[in-house]
Amino acid sequence: MKILLVNPITHSLYGKGYKDVPSLSRALIRKLIEFPRPVSLFILSVLTPKKHEVKIIEGEPDEIDYDIDVDLVGISFTTRLAPLAYQIADRFRERGIKVVVGGWHPSALPEEALKHADSVVIGEGEYIWKDILNDLEKNKLKKFYMQSKPTDPHDIPSLIPIFKDLKVPIGIQATRGCPYGCEFCAVTHMLHRRVFRTRPVEHVVDEIEKLPQNVFIFLDNSLTISPEYTKKLFREIISRGINKKFTCFGNIDTLGRDIELLSLACKAGCVAWLVGFESVSQASLNWVKKKTNIVKNYKSAVSKIHDHGMYVIGNFMFGFDYDTTHVFDETIDMIKQCEIDVPDIMILTPLPGTPLFERLENEGRILTYDWSRYNFEDVVFQPKNMSAEDLLYNSMRVFKEIYSVGNIISRVQKAMKYGLYKFIDVAIRNFYLSKRRYQEY
Repeated sequence: MKILLVNPITHSLYGKGYKDVPSLSRALIRKLIEFPRPVSLFILSVLTPKKHEVKIIEGEPDEIDYDIDVDLVGISFTTRLAPLAYQIADRFRERGIKVVVGGWHPSALPEEALKHADSVVIGEGEYIWKDILNDLEKNKLKKFYMQSKPTDPHDIPSLIPIFKDLKVPIGIQATRGCPYGCEFCAVTHMLHRRVFRTRPVEHVVDEIEKLPQNVFIFLDNSLTISPEYTKKLFREIISRGINKKFTCFGNIDTLGRDIELLSLACKAGCVAWLVGFESVSQASLNWVKKKTNIVKNYKSAVSKIHDHGMYVIGNFMFGFDYDTTHVFDETIDMIKQCEIDVPDIMILTPLPGTPLFERLENEGRILTYDWSRYNFEDVVFQPKNMSAEDLLYNSMRVFKEIYSVGNIISRVQKAMKYGLYKFIDVAIRNFYLSKRRYQEY
């Protein structure tokens, strides 16, 4: 069989007006701001028996070649990309081609996804992918496929075999799952994703060593869930003399107290930690069960990361039930006091499948089911202590204040202490975010 795996994307990720700039400028933008692709489709490609042909493509609906000769189309997507994915799926099905969908959104709303597909994968797919292919060959494709157990990390295949054919950057996956269960997180509430698992360190570092790119990101939910595992991982990178740079996600509580982890991270090539601070209100953090964050420790934790030569990309969200209008200026003050190098300001978004979505829906507070607006910039629910308009206005106000020319220059100048590469990286990330968020308002 001929199999086409599709990664829906939106060029709005590159900022407003991306399509209107000259092609040479678009190429430069994509070179400087290149997004690592999720590994799920690449894993399926490796798992596909050799008797089948597999091709992976990406694009918006109007960029896809629907006349391509294929027997099966697989699409993986998150909530904000669901409308694009459904358009692509519908076009292929109009031609009589079978479509299988999976990912965060179809796993959360399988019945909805089935309206646009012949089959839906709920949760992880390593153990059922070959079953899907076999069933399709027998013309017995099931409506739903679901693994009875989480994927053993030893069974997650190495992606080294497809590295030679890569045309886009991809991230590295060392672990899978997260035990914390923050109520707004779509990842940890997907089937089996509360089970934390670690891949063999040697397998992970083999991939890093052979990865055809010198800069990458660890796609793990957090590399601080098991500090001992991560230290072993970093030690192996160091011992092999791998000279590559990377960023990774981490929880601020562990980063603030584990000096050895920070030291090894920097030596291994870590340039930045992506941290979900989420809120400067402890009551708001407690409300969504963000157990790893203690607001009073933010500043000292960030200082320790800086002291070890790494910068911080910090995410903050507004709209929690304990947020009042005071939280906006308090967040500005916190970002400045902590000297967050690349701050991001988002609006709380209740993604389907999460306890937060269920709670707000039961309370009648969901304002729209237009999934394209679930982009962390629109207000899609009724806040408790302010109007939807006030939440949007103040979120934009904070963003524009944080990304004023003066504040950008200040952050970039301070980044010079990290060295030339990190200085340039901080500058690019600040410029990108200043052109990326809230451009439609």
